[in-house]
Amino acid sequence: MKLFERLFKHITLALLLCFLTPTTASSPNNEPTLQADSIEISLLTCGPRQQVYSLYGHTAIRFQDKQTGRDIAINYGVFSFDQPFFVLRFVFGLTDYEMGIAPFDLFQWEYASTGCGVRQQVLNLTAQEKMAIAQAVDRNMEPQNRVYRYNFFYDNCTTRARDIIANNLNGRIVYDTSTPQHLNTSTPQHHNTPAQYPTFRNLIHNYNETHRWARFGNDLLLGVKADYYTTFEQQQFLPERLCADFERAHIVSADGTKRNLVSSSFWLFEPTTKQQSIQQTNMSILDVFSPLVTFSILSILTLIIAIVEYRRKRIIWVFDTSIMLTTGACGLLLFAMIFSQHPTVSLNLQILLLNPINIFMLYSVTKAARQNRIHWWTKAWSALILLLLAGSFLQSYAEGITIVALSLLLRNISNIYTFKNTDSKQPEA
Repeated sequence: MKLFERLFKHITLALLLCFLTPTTASSPNNEPTLQADSIEISLLTCGPRQQVYSLYGHTAIRFQDKQTGRDIAINYGVFSFDQPFFVLRFVFGLTDYEMGIAPFDLFQWEYASTGCGVRQQVLNLTAQEKMAIAQAVDRNMEPQNRVYRYNFFYDNCTTRARDIIANNLNGRIVYDTSTPQHLNTSTPQHHNTPAQYPTFRNLIHNYNETHRWARFGNDLLLGVKADYYTTFEQQQFLPERLCADFERAHIVSADGTKRNLVSSSFWLFEPTTKQQSIQQTNMSILDVFSPLVTFSILSILTLIIAIVEYRRKRIIWVFDTSIMLTTGACGLLLFAMIFSQHPTVSLNLQILLLNPINIFMLYSVTKAARQNRIHWWTKAWSALILLLLAGSFLQSYAEGITIVALSLLLRNISNIYTFKNTDSKQPEA
C-alpha cells in the first residue's frame, strides 16, 4: 500500500486520459468503434497476507490497452499510517482512503514476492461499457472525488471496484445465489425458507484464525450488529467472495440478452507454499499464547483469590483495584465506540463487563474493600455481568471474555455472601 501511495503522488490524471484517448474513436452515429476492443478491463483479486491490514486480501482493477501497450492498475485502497491521529480516526470510522493509479508492472512487482496469489478475471464487456467504466474512473480521479470515507464492511477497496463496474453496465449483474460456500453451514437450510448467510463476524473469522489477538481486538470492538446475518451481496466486502461471485455471474442486458460477466480467468501468481508455511508457524505460536489461554490463567487466578478471601475472611483489595482499573479503561474505549461512524460497533454488550463506570467507582470500591466491606457497586456490576452472560444469545463475544465474566461473577458472589455481615455501613460513593 505504501508503494502505491508514493507512486500516486507522481502519477496524475493525465496518465489515465492519455491511456483512454488514443483508444476511443467515434463513428458517425457517435457509437464507439472497434478500436475499443483493444481495451481489456479485468478484476484483480489479491489473496490474504500476514500483515494485519492485509489479512482479508485486496481488490484492484486492471486497464490494459493491447494496441498501445499502456497497462495500469486502479486501486481504491491507498492509505497512510502517517496521517495525523490515524489509529484514532480509524477507531472512530473517520479513516479516509484514496483512489490511486500505478503502472501494472509495479503492481506485479509488489505482489510477486508476497506469495499471496493474484487472480485476474477478464470482464466480458461491450465497447460502450468499457468507455463508461473508463469515464467513471476518470471522474473518480478528480481531486474532489478521489478521497472517500472508508468502511470495512460496507465501503472498501473491494466494494468500490465492484460498484464502478456494476454501475456502468448496459444491464445488471445477476449472481448465482445457490453457491454452497456462501451459506451459513451452522444452520440447516430448508427449501421453503430463504437462504441464511453467515454473519459479518463469521466471515472475517475465516481470515484471522492465525492472528488470534487481531481477532480478539476485532471481536472486542464489534457489537451486536456484526452478528446480523449478511445478504448475498454484503459478503462481497471480502475480495475472494467478490472474485467467486463474478466467476459465476451473468450480465442481463436491457433487451433481455444474457452473457457471462467474466470471459476468462487465470492466476497471475499462484499462492505459494511459503505463504502457507508462515500461516502454520503463526498458528503453532498462537496456540500457546492465545487470548483463551491468557484469560483462562487470569480466571484461575481470580478463583484462587476468591478461595483465599473466603478462608481468610479478608478482601484482597489490590486485586479489586487492578480489575476495576483494567476493565474501566477498556470500557472507556467501548463507550467511545458509541460515537463511531462504524455501524457495527455502536451497540456492544461487552460494555456490561468492561464497564467505564468502574473508573469512576474505583476509589470508593477500593476504600470499601480495604475496610473489608462490599460496596454497592460490586453488587450492581455483578447484576450487569449476569446480563452480559444472558446477552451471549444475541452477540458473540471476544475470545475469553465469557470465561473472565464467569470467574469475576463467582468471586463477587462469594465475597458478597462471605462479607454480608460486615456490610452494615455503606461507604460513601
